[in-house]
Amino acid sequence: MVLARLDGKGATVVTERMRRVNESVREVLSEAIGELKDPRIGFVTVTGVETSRDLRHATVFFSVLGSKRKRDNSLAGLEAAHGVLQGHIAQELRLKRTPQLTFQYDPTVEHGVHMSKLIDELAPDDDQRAG
Repeated sequence: MVLARLDGKGATVVTERMRRVNESVREVLSEAIGELKDPRIGFVTVTGVETSRDLRHATVFFSVLGSKRKRDNSLAGLEAAHGVLQGHIAQELRLKRTPQLTFQYDPTVEHGVHMSKLIDELAPDDDQRAG
């Protein structure tokens, strides 16, 4: 099975195997990040992973609750811990290569929360409709 994904750079093709690799890497990293002791890393959620076809590189998309400062601190902590995180991937997954990790903030969760707030402000309360 082949899936097409459209991003800002154009369409990319993701095979079923690569989708499974991406999901496995995401699961391992989600667990491993929770075990890190770095105080800079806040409440981080790994929202997705895109691994190159040759398994040499992986971009890890994450969101974090809090301010831009917390986001920047979390990014610095994740970048500092990339070697430890790659070690977790190598230990947990049987891949030909362990990908080099890069981290990128994913604003979709933040946008979703913002949109929910806007909808709540615009939508009339159930109490007003019932009365």
